[in-house]
Amino acid sequence: MENTKKCSSKGHKRDAICFCLECDKYMCNQCLNFHSDLLENHHKYDLKNNELQNFSSCFCQEQNHKMELIYFCKNHNQLCCAACIAKLKGKGNGQHSNCNICFITEIKDKKQSNLKKNIKILEDYSKNIEQSLNELKKIYEKINTDKEDLIKEVSKVFTNIRYSVNHREDELILEIENKFDNLFFKEDLIKQGEKLPNKIKTSLEKGKAIDNDNYKIDKLSIFVNDCINIENNINNIKLIKDNIEKNKNKEIIINFSPKEEKEINKFMDKIKLFGKINQNIIEHNKKENQQFENQINYNFQNEEINQIDKEEIEQEEIDEENQKEEINQIDQEKMAQEETDEKNENYYDYQNEENNININGEH
Repeated sequence: MENTKKCSSKGHKRDAICFCLECDKYMCNQCLNFHSDLLENHHKYDLKNNELQNFSSCFCQEQNHKMELIYFCKNHNQLCCAACIAKLKGKGNGQHSNCNICFITEIKDKKQSNLKKNIKILEDYSKNIEQSLNELKKIYEKINTDKEDLIKEVSKVFTNIRYSVNHREDELILEIENKFDNLFFKEDLIKQGEKLPNKIKTSLEKGKAIDNDNYKIDKLSIFVNDCINIENNINNIKLIKDNIEKNKNKEIIINFSPKEEKEINKFMDKIKLFGKINQNIIEHNKKENQQFENQINYNFQNEEINQIDKEEIEQEEIDEENQKEEINQIDQEKMAQEETDEKNENYYDYQNEENNININGEH
Protein backbone atom coordinates (compact mmCIF):
# COMPACT_ATOMS: atom_id res chain seq x y z
CA MET A 1 0.00 0.00 0.00
CA GLU A 2 1.42 3.39 -1.00
CA ASN A 3 2.44 5.68 1.88
CA THR A 4 0.18 8.73 2.24
CA LYS A 5 1.43 10.07 5.60
CA LYS A 6 2.60 13.66 5.65
CA CYS A 7 5.47 15.14 7.63
CA SER A 8 4.44 16.19 11.15
CA SER A 9 6.53 19.39 11.08
CA LYS A 10 4.58 22.59 10.54
CA GLY A 11 5.09 24.09 7.14
CA HIS A 12 6.33 20.81 5.65
CA LYS A 13 3.94 19.40 3.06
CA ARG A 14 6.24 16.61 1.96
CA ASP A 15 5.39 12.92 2.26
CA ALA A 16 6.78 11.31 5.39
CA ILE A 17 9.44 8.63 4.88
CA CYS A 18 10.10 7.75 8.51
CA PHE A 19 8.44 7.53 11.92
CA CYS A 20 10.12 8.07 15.31
CA LEU A 21 8.61 6.02 18.11
CA GLU A 22 9.92 8.18 20.97
CA CYS A 23 8.98 11.49 19.34
CA ASP A 24 5.71 10.08 17.95
CA LYS A 25 6.36 12.09 14.76
CA TYR A 26 6.34 11.42 11.06
CA MET A 27 9.37 12.89 9.31
CA CYS A 28 10.29 13.88 5.79
CA ASN A 29 13.82 13.51 4.41
CA GLN A 30 14.92 16.94 5.67
CA CYS A 31 13.62 16.35 9.21
CA LEU A 32 15.18 12.88 9.30
CA ASN A 33 18.68 14.31 8.61
CA PHE A 34 18.51 16.68 11.59
CA HIS A 35 16.84 14.06 13.78
CA SER A 36 19.47 11.42 13.04
CA ASP A 37 22.28 13.80 14.01
CA LEU A 38 20.69 14.88 17.28
CA LEU A 39 18.76 11.78 18.44
CA GLU A 40 20.56 8.85 16.92
CA ASN A 41 19.43 6.44 19.68
CA HIS A 42 15.74 6.87 18.94
CA HIS A 43 13.85 4.06 17.24
CA LYS A 44 13.10 5.12 13.68
CA TYR A 45 11.12 3.10 11.14
CA ASP A 46 11.14 3.30 7.37
CA LEU A 47 7.58 3.72 6.11
CA LYS A 48 8.36 2.52 2.60
CA ASN A 49 9.49 -0.87 3.89
CA ASN A 50 6.56 -1.17 6.33
CA GLU A 51 9.02 -1.34 9.24
CA LEU A 52 6.60 0.55 11.46
CA GLN A 53 3.88 -2.01 10.87
CA ASN A 54 6.30 -4.88 11.45
CA PHE A 55 7.93 -3.56 14.63
CA SER A 56 5.28 -1.39 16.29
CA SER A 57 3.84 -4.51 17.94
CA CYS A 58 7.16 -4.91 19.78
CA PHE A 59 6.66 -1.65 21.66
CA CYS A 60 4.13 -0.70 24.30
CA GLN A 61 1.07 1.06 22.92
CA GLU A 62 0.17 2.71 26.23
CA GLN A 63 0.19 6.49 26.03
CA ASN A 64 3.61 8.05 26.77
CA HIS A 65 5.30 4.66 27.24
CA LYS A 66 6.92 3.98 23.83
CA MET A 67 9.16 1.33 25.38
CA GLU A 68 10.00 -2.17 24.22
CA LEU A 69 7.84 -5.01 25.51
CA ILE A 70 10.26 -7.25 27.39
CA TYR A 71 8.13 -8.33 30.39
CA PHE A 72 5.12 -10.62 30.78
CA CYS A 73 2.26 -10.23 33.29
CA LYS A 74 1.06 -13.67 34.44
CA ASN A 75 -2.02 -12.18 36.08
CA HIS A 76 -3.38 -10.62 32.90
CA ASN A 77 -1.61 -12.74 30.24
CA GLN A 78 -0.23 -9.53 28.74
CA LEU A 79 3.10 -8.14 27.57
CA CYS A 80 4.45 -5.14 29.49
CA CYS A 81 7.19 -2.57 29.25
CA ALA A 82 9.30 -1.11 32.07
CA ALA A 83 6.81 1.73 32.59
CA CYS A 84 3.94 -0.74 33.00
CA ILE A 85 5.62 -2.46 35.97
CA ALA A 86 7.12 0.67 37.51
CA LYS A 87 6.69 0.87 41.28
CA LEU A 88 6.08 4.62 41.07
CA LYS A 89 2.54 4.90 39.80
CA GLY A 90 1.06 7.87 38.00
CA LYS A 91 0.74 9.32 34.50
CA GLY A 92 -0.24 5.94 33.13
CA ASN A 93 2.65 4.06 34.75
CA GLY A 94 2.62 1.08 37.08
CA GLN A 95 -0.59 -0.64 35.97
CA HIS A 96 1.10 -4.02 36.59
CA SER A 97 3.36 -3.08 39.48
CA ASN A 98 1.60 -5.49 41.88
CA CYS A 99 1.29 -8.35 39.39
CA ASN A 100 3.34 -11.50 38.93
CA ILE A 101 5.91 -10.39 36.36
CA CYS A 102 8.64 -12.27 34.49
CA PHE A 103 10.80 -11.73 31.42
CA ILE A 104 9.26 -12.83 28.13
CA THR A 105 12.23 -15.14 27.66
CA GLU A 106 11.01 -17.15 30.66
CA ILE A 107 7.59 -17.88 29.16
CA LYS A 108 8.76 -18.55 25.61
CA ASP A 109 8.80 -22.35 25.99
CA LYS A 110 5.43 -22.42 27.70
CA LYS A 111 3.84 -20.18 25.07
CA GLN A 112 5.41 -22.26 22.33
CA SER A 113 3.97 -25.40 23.91
CA ASN A 114 0.58 -23.71 24.22
CA LEU A 115 0.88 -22.65 20.59
CA LYS A 116 1.14 -26.27 19.44
CA LYS A 117 -1.80 -27.18 21.63
CA ASN A 118 -3.83 -24.22 20.32
CA ILE A 119 -3.00 -25.17 16.73
CA LYS A 120 -4.38 -28.64 17.43
CA ILE A 121 -7.54 -27.11 18.95
CA LEU A 122 -7.96 -24.81 15.93
CA GLU A 123 -7.50 -27.77 13.57
CA ASP A 124 -10.18 -29.66 15.48
CA TYR A 125 -12.45 -26.64 15.36
CA SER A 126 -11.76 -26.25 11.64
CA LYS A 127 -12.95 -29.79 10.98
CA ASN A 128 -16.01 -29.43 13.18
CA ILE A 129 -17.08 -25.87 12.36
CA GLU A 130 -17.80 -26.53 8.67
CA GLN A 131 -20.15 -29.37 9.51
CA SER A 132 -21.77 -27.36 12.28
CA LEU A 133 -22.17 -24.35 9.99
CA ASN A 134 -23.84 -26.46 7.29
CA GLU A 135 -26.22 -27.87 9.88
CA LEU A 136 -26.90 -24.35 11.15
CA LYS A 137 -27.67 -23.15 7.60
CA LYS A 138 -30.15 -26.01 7.14
CA ILE A 139 -31.81 -25.17 10.44
CA TYR A 140 -31.94 -21.48 9.46
CA GLU A 141 -33.55 -22.33 6.11
CA LYS A 142 -36.07 -24.60 7.85
CA ILE A 143 -36.80 -21.87 10.41
CA ASN A 144 -37.53 -19.36 7.64
CA THR A 145 -39.71 -21.88 5.82
CA ASP A 146 -41.55 -22.74 9.02
CA LYS A 147 -41.99 -19.06 9.78
CA GLU A 148 -43.50 -18.31 6.37
CA ASP A 149 -45.78 -21.38 6.60
CA LEU A 150 -46.90 -20.36 10.09
CA ILE A 151 -47.62 -16.80 8.95
CA LYS A 152 -49.66 -18.14 6.03
CA GLU A 153 -51.55 -20.48 8.36
CA VAL A 154 -52.42 -17.68 10.80
CA SER A 155 -53.33 -15.33 7.93
CA LYS A 156 -55.60 -17.98 6.43
CA VAL A 157 -57.42 -18.53 9.73
CA PHE A 158 -57.98 -14.82 10.33
CA THR A 159 -58.90 -14.23 6.68
CA ASN A 160 -61.65 -16.81 7.13
CA ILE A 161 -62.66 -15.17 10.40
CA ARG A 162 -62.79 -11.73 8.74
CA TYR A 163 -64.78 -13.18 5.83
CA SER A 164 -67.22 -14.83 8.21
CA VAL A 165 -67.59 -11.64 10.28
CA ASN A 166 -68.06 -9.47 7.18
CA HIS A 167 -70.48 -11.97 5.68
CA ARG A 168 -72.49 -12.03 8.88
CA GLU A 169 -72.50 -8.24 8.88
CA ASP A 170 -73.91 -8.20 5.34
CA GLU A 171 -76.58 -10.72 6.31
CA LEU A 172 -77.71 -8.67 9.29
CA ILE A 173 -77.80 -5.43 7.29
CA LEU A 174 -79.88 -7.09 4.56
CA GLU A 175 -82.20 -8.51 7.20
CA ILE A 176 -82.66 -5.05 8.73
CA GLU A 177 -83.49 -3.55 5.34
CA ASN A 178 -86.02 -6.30 4.56
CA LYS A 179 -87.70 -6.04 7.95
CA PHE A 180 -88.06 -2.28 7.75
CA ASP A 181 -89.29 -2.43 4.15
CA ASN A 182 -91.87 -5.12 4.90
CA LEU A 183 -93.09 -3.94 8.28
CA PHE A 184 -92.98 -0.19 7.78
CA PHE A 185 -94.24 2.20 5.10
CA LYS A 186 -91.85 3.47 2.51
CA GLU A 187 -90.89 7.03 1.77
CA ASP A 188 -93.26 7.00 -1.23
CA LEU A 189 -96.25 7.08 1.14
CA ILE A 190 -95.07 10.41 2.55
CA LYS A 191 -94.57 11.81 -0.94
CA GLN A 192 -98.03 10.59 -1.95
CA GLY A 193 -99.51 12.09 1.19
CA GLU A 194 -97.88 15.43 0.45
CA LYS A 195 -99.64 15.45 -2.96
CA LEU A 196 -103.09 14.66 -1.52
CA PRO A 197 -104.20 18.24 -0.64
CA ASN A 198 -103.55 19.45 -4.15
CA LYS A 199 -105.15 16.35 -5.65
CA ILE A 200 -108.21 16.77 -3.45
CA LYS A 201 -108.46 20.46 -4.34
CA THR A 202 -108.21 19.77 -8.08
CA SER A 203 -110.80 17.00 -8.00
CA LEU A 204 -113.11 19.13 -5.84
CA GLU A 205 -112.91 22.10 -8.18
CA LYS A 206 -113.53 19.86 -11.19
CA GLY A 207 -116.54 18.23 -9.55
CA LYS A 208 -118.12 21.58 -8.58
CA ALA A 209 -117.50 22.90 -12.07
CA ILE A 210 -119.32 20.10 -13.91
CA ASP A 211 -122.05 19.97 -11.26
CA ASN A 212 -122.97 23.63 -11.94
CA ASP A 213 -126.33 24.28 -13.74
CA ASN A 214 -124.56 26.61 -16.10
CA TYR A 215 -122.12 23.86 -17.20
CA LYS A 216 -122.68 23.13 -20.85
CA ILE A 217 -122.27 19.57 -21.94
CA ASP A 218 -121.06 19.53 -25.49
CA LYS A 219 -120.42 15.81 -25.46
CA LEU A 220 -121.73 13.37 -22.96
CA SER A 221 -118.58 11.26 -23.08
CA ILE A 222 -116.49 14.14 -21.77
CA PHE A 223 -118.83 14.64 -18.83
CA VAL A 224 -118.89 10.95 -17.93
CA ASN A 225 -115.12 10.69 -18.24
CA ASP A 226 -114.64 13.64 -15.87
CA CYS A 227 -116.94 11.94 -13.37
CA ILE A 228 -114.98 8.70 -13.68
CA ASN A 229 -111.71 10.56 -13.05
CA ILE A 230 -113.12 12.15 -9.92
CA GLU A 231 -114.27 8.72 -8.70
CA ASN A 232 -110.85 7.22 -9.34
CA ASN A 233 -109.16 10.12 -7.57
CA ILE A 234 -111.41 9.60 -4.58
CA ASN A 235 -110.54 5.90 -4.46
CA ASN A 236 -106.81 6.68 -4.72
CA ILE A 237 -107.06 9.41 -2.09
CA LYS A 238 -108.96 7.04 0.21
CA LEU A 239 -106.31 4.32 -0.24
CA ILE A 240 -103.45 6.69 0.57
CA LYS A 241 -105.38 8.23 3.49
CA ASP A 242 -106.16 4.78 4.94
CA ASN A 243 -102.51 3.78 4.60
CA ILE A 244 -101.41 6.92 6.41
CA GLU A 245 -103.93 6.35 9.18
CA LYS A 246 -102.84 2.74 9.51
CA ASN A 247 -99.12 3.55 9.89
CA LYS A 248 -99.19 6.83 11.82
CA ASN A 249 -99.77 5.09 15.16
CA LYS A 250 -97.88 1.87 14.45
CA GLU A 251 -94.72 1.21 16.56
CA ILE A 252 -92.55 -1.81 15.84
CA ILE A 253 -89.24 -2.13 17.69
CA ILE A 254 -86.35 -3.84 15.92
CA ASN A 255 -82.93 -3.99 17.65
CA PHE A 256 -79.63 -5.78 17.51
CA SER A 257 -78.33 -8.18 20.16
CA PRO A 258 -76.05 -8.35 21.98
CA LYS A 259 -76.83 -4.73 22.62
CA GLU A 260 -75.16 -4.28 25.99
CA GLU A 261 -71.58 -3.04 25.89
CA LYS A 262 -70.56 -5.67 28.44
CA GLU A 263 -71.59 -8.51 26.14
CA ILE A 264 -69.84 -6.93 23.16
CA ASN A 265 -66.62 -6.43 25.15
CA LYS A 266 -66.76 -10.05 26.29
CA PHE A 267 -66.95 -11.18 22.67
CA MET A 268 -64.07 -8.82 21.71
CA ASP A 269 -61.94 -10.23 24.53
CA LYS A 270 -62.44 -13.72 23.14
CA ILE A 271 -61.30 -12.49 19.73
CA LYS A 272 -58.19 -10.87 21.26
CA LEU A 273 -57.21 -14.12 22.97
CA PHE A 274 -58.08 -16.32 20.02
CA GLY A 275 -55.14 -18.44 18.85
CA LYS A 276 -51.84 -19.26 20.55
CA ILE A 277 -48.28 -19.62 19.23
CA ASN A 278 -46.54 -22.57 20.88
CA GLN A 279 -42.76 -22.90 21.05
CA ASN A 280 -40.61 -26.00 21.44
CA ILE A 281 -36.82 -26.14 21.00
CA ILE A 282 -35.31 -29.48 20.00
CA GLU A 283 -31.53 -29.86 20.19
CA HIS A 284 -30.09 -32.31 17.65
CA ASN A 285 -26.67 -33.99 17.98
CA LYS A 286 -26.21 -32.40 21.38
CA LYS A 287 -24.42 -35.49 22.68
CA GLU A 288 -21.98 -35.52 19.75
CA ASN A 289 -21.17 -31.81 20.14
CA GLN A 290 -20.71 -32.24 23.88
CA GLN A 291 -18.30 -35.12 23.27
CA PHE A 292 -16.28 -32.91 20.92
CA GLU A 293 -16.11 -30.08 23.47
CA ASN A 294 -15.27 -32.53 26.25
CA GLN A 295 -12.44 -33.99 24.17
CA ILE A 296 -10.97 -30.55 23.55
CA ASN A 297 -11.33 -29.64 27.22
CA TYR A 298 -9.78 -32.98 28.19
CA ASN A 299 -6.81 -32.39 25.89
CA PHE A 300 -6.48 -28.87 27.18
CA GLN A 301 -6.57 -30.01 30.79
CA ASN A 302 -4.03 -32.75 30.11
CA GLU A 303 -1.71 -30.23 28.48
CA GLU A 304 -2.14 -27.94 31.46
CA ILE A 305 -1.52 -30.80 33.90
CA ASN A 306 1.55 -31.92 31.97
CA GLN A 307 2.82 -28.35 31.89
CA ILE A 308 2.23 -27.99 35.64
CA ASP A 309 3.95 -31.33 36.31
CA LYS A 310 6.87 -30.27 34.14
CA GLU A 311 7.18 -26.96 35.97
CA GLU A 312 6.95 -28.73 39.36
CA ILE A 313 9.65 -31.21 38.33
CA GLU A 314 11.86 -28.40 37.07
CA GLN A 315 11.29 -26.50 40.31
CA GLU A 316 12.12 -29.60 42.36
CA GLU A 317 15.33 -30.08 40.37
CA ILE A 318 16.23 -26.43 40.96
CA ASP A 319 15.46 -26.73 44.67
CA GLU A 320 17.51 -29.95 44.90
CA GLU A 321 20.42 -28.32 43.08
CA ASN A 322 20.21 -25.28 45.37
CA GLN A 323 20.14 -27.59 48.39
CA LYS A 324 23.24 -29.43 47.14
CA GLU A 325 25.01 -26.13 46.62
CA GLU A 326 24.08 -25.03 50.13
CA ILE A 327 25.38 -28.32 51.56
CA ASN A 328 28.59 -28.00 49.56
CA GLN A 329 28.93 -24.44 50.73
CA ILE A 330 28.43 -25.51 54.35
CA ASP A 331 30.95 -28.37 53.94
CA GLN A 332 33.49 -26.05 52.37
CA GLU A 333 33.03 -23.52 55.13
CA LYS A 334 33.34 -26.29 57.74
CA MET A 335 36.52 -27.64 56.12
CA ALA A 336 37.95 -24.15 55.90
CA GLN A 337 37.14 -23.60 59.57
CA GLU A 338 38.78 -26.92 60.54
CA GLU A 339 41.89 -25.98 58.54
CA THR A 340 41.96 -22.62 60.28
CA ASP A 341 41.52 -24.21 63.69
CA GLU A 342 44.29 -26.72 62.92
CA LYS A 343 46.63 -23.95 61.80
CA ASN A 344 45.85 -21.97 64.93
CA GLU A 345 46.49 -25.04 67.11
CA ASN A 346 49.79 -25.71 65.40
CA TYR A 347 50.72 -22.08 65.81
CA TYR A 348 49.93 -22.21 69.55
CA ASP A 349 52.02 -25.38 69.94
CA TYR A 350 54.89 -23.73 68.14
CA GLN A 351 54.68 -20.66 70.37
CA ASN A 352 54.65 -22.79 73.52
CA GLU A 353 57.65 -24.72 72.32
CA GLU A 354 59.56 -21.51 71.62
CA ASN A 355 58.68 -20.16 75.01
CA ASN A 356 59.99 -23.33 76.71
CA ILE A 357 63.28 -23.16 74.79
CA ASN A 358 63.80 -19.55 75.82
CA ILE A 359 63.11 -20.35 79.47
CA ASN A 360 65.61 -23.25 79.52
CA GLY A 361 68.32 -21.14 77.92
CA GLU A 362 68.07 -18.51 80.54
CA HIS A 363 68.67 -21.07 83.27
